[in-house]
Amino acid sequence: MKKIIFLLLFVQSISFSQFNEIKLFQERLIDDEITGSNVAMVYKDSKTIFFNIQNSNKEGDKNISNQSYKPYMETLFPIWSMSKPITTVATMILLERGLIKLTDNVSKYVPGLKNMTCETESGNMTCENQIQIIDLLAHRSGFGYYGNPGYGYGYTNSIKYDNLEDFTNDLSEIVLKFEPGSKYFYGINQAVLGRVIEVVSNQTFYEFLKKELFDPLEMSETKFYLTDDERKRFQPLFINTGALKGFTYELNELSYKENNEAYFGGEGLISTLGDYSNFCKMLLNGGSFNGKKIISQNSINLMTRKHSKSYPHEEYADTRKLGFFYGFSLFILEDQEIDGTSSSKGIYGWSGYHNTHFWIDPEKNMFAIFLSRSRQSVSNIDTQKEFRRAVYKSLK
Repeated sequence: MKKIIFLLLFVQSISFSQFNEIKLFQERLIDDEITGSNVAMVYKDSKTIFFNIQNSNKEGDKNISNQSYKPYMETLFPIWSMSKPITTVATMILLERGLIKLTDNVSKYVPGLKNMTCETESGNMTCENQIQIIDLLAHRSGFGYYGNPGYGYGYTNSIKYDNLEDFTNDLSEIVLKFEPGSKYFYGINQAVLGRVIEVVSNQTFYEFLKKELFDPLEMSETKFYLTDDERKRFQPLFINTGALKGFTYELNELSYKENNEAYFGGEGLISTLGDYSNFCKMLLNGGSFNGKKIISQNSINLMTRKHSKSYPHEEYADTRKLGFFYGFSLFILEDQEIDGTSSSKGIYGWSGYHNTHFWIDPEKNMFAIFLSRSRQSVSNIDTQKEFRRAVYKSLK
């Protein structure tokens, strides 16, 4: 244990001299009331080259604990849409085993999604195309997010649902934004994929993830629920909407109850920095972790292939991701000049609703993770972009 503690202290000592830009970025987020306590790490060439916890020490906040030699003491974060790449990898496992095809109609597994209605210039009409598996992976199904103010309202709601079968059955009432496969529109697609995986594997989605991903990746803290003891390690939400500002546990938009099996693959996972770093190590290592093959490099190549362009070519794409294109619920950097952060061409990653971020850099054999728990109605900073800017400035 002394050796591990020394290593962590050594990593921090070299980080603050070379990577002070990242630490200053973390401090600015707190000073500008964008996040509360936050933690960042950078992993390169098989070692952690930067790690820093920046606690706010504000009333109502909680200090982040990251003790990799005692995982049961590590802070738990809701990772929201950083659940999506995990669901994508789970889908790739089935694809590699020949249990599904990208061109399968989703109605093969969820019959209620066979005869969907689409928005058209002439009004709502029965869709000509069926939703396919690839449409869900690439957010080209026509499903969006529904309800206000956050993702947890509407359909992906563990108060309304306690299983994925009822959830997906109710989606038949939705009018799709457009003809499936024709455009990009960010939505509840990975939550639907969770139900597909249940039907194909004859397991709950969480059982499949635990067996095929979490156990081999040693992600013992990543799950859809919190026990009473684990809730003590759950980071409070810092909310700053103008009308509301402060730290709270009262605005949890998912219940995280242990007996609830509405395992939403696009929104619902809890994780830790240590756990998610293992997931990133697997991706960086071509789909393998500690000698255990999860998926192939070919699957990663498929996940990061251009399936949709960026804004304005895709009218519903994220206006903050100029210079990127979209893979399977991943952004991939194509034009470094437009992005302007000195990030490597070909980096890929994703972000979460409560200000969590990661990306993989195959060129530099590196990944980076930022975790916090915060929500703003309007933010004057693109946290993910500025995190990348700080990291690559430090690497020069």
